[in-house]
Amino acid sequence: MKAGQYFALISGIFFLLLGIMGLIPGLVDYGEATSQVSDAYGMGYGYIAGVIPTNGIHAFIRIVVGLSGIAASLALDSARIYSRVVAVSYGLFAVLGLIPYTNTLFGTVPIFGSDVLLHGLSAAIAFYYGFVESPGLLELSKTASSNSQQDPQEIL
Repeated sequence: MKAGQYFALISGIFFLLLGIMGLIPGLVDYGEATSQVSDAYGMGYGYIAGVIPTNGIHAFIRIVVGLSGIAASLALDSARIYSRVVAVSYGLFAVLGLIPYTNTLFGTVPIFGSDVLLHGLSAAIAFYYGFVESPGLLELSKTASSNSQQDPQEIL
């Protein structure tokens, strides 16, 4: 497994757990969510562990991103595509979370507060593994040649 695949796996597990936590009422603090704000974001609006804003839609998105990361970690090319998608989309969410009129993703998902930091860090790390870090040709050729050179006795 290459470093990009480890990133996809670890971030996938992290976002999957964060999404599941957002659906468990005991782990979401609903105390800070006023009725007017919770009506705007829909059912389940609160803060995971009192810090990370979430609602039902946000939890679902995190679960999808998490499962995608776990699935993408199986191959290097899919892990790089996953990293690129996370870098672009989460970078956009971080920027939108800083703008007062868009920090609710048009009234559907809370992406403000500590979510801006979470999205920004995720985008920066994903940018590295998606666009900057790449395995060398020698590294790839060793992997490809070891997979294609099987012992004839193993095939029979």
